[in-house]
Amino acid sequence: MNEKNYQQQATAAEMQTLDSLQGQLAEKARALELVDVAYRMVDSPVGSLLLASTDAGLVRVAFESEGHDRILELLSEKLSPRILRDKSSLDGTARQLDEYFEGTRHSFELPVDLQLSTQFRRQVQLELGHIDYGQTLSYAQLAQQIGKPKAVRAVGSACATNPIPIVLPCHRVLRTDGSLGGYLGGLQAKTELLKLENPDFAGSAATLF
Repeated sequence: MNEKNYQQQATAAEMQTLDSLQGQLAEKARALELVDVAYRMVDSPVGSLLLASTDAGLVRVAFESEGHDRILELLSEKLSPRILRDKSSLDGTARQLDEYFEGTRHSFELPVDLQLSTQFRRQVQLELGHIDYGQTLSYAQLAQQIGKPKAVRAVGSACATNPIPIVLPCHRVLRTDGSLGGYLGGLQAKTELLKLENPDFAGSAATLF
């Protein structure tokens, strides 16, 4: 065995040991009820995603462009400093996301926790879950659906600050003229998600609601 292969195997063994220790720590912390927020990272076609959950459900999906360290700091400030990296707590979420990106899942079956949103924004964000896979609405149509037709800009802000993108599919909301509008993960990510669901999608870029 040459030195390079030995180093690679040693590194892999070290990673397995660290993962095992991390898993044991997480298990003990859960048993002692010391964890309020569990998180893990997953790879996806739109980059690395941070997933975070509470006992109530999935509380955050964050794109790499948002800065995962910054998101963890915000979760610590707004929810609880008792945050722990715990892969097993989010296995179901990671699996459903994998299925979505593979094209075999068209809707999510996950409990969500929208405590990071205001009451109005929660109303909008929950309504996002009723937009069918491969379909889009305009911000104005979404405002109509929640019974607040004049609140188009407020609806746009609720979409732009959606703490659980992809699972609550704010990427399916466009401007009335068919252009993209804003998106927390960036317009490229929004386009990729729309094309994943509908390969014929050909919306134009824009940044205003």
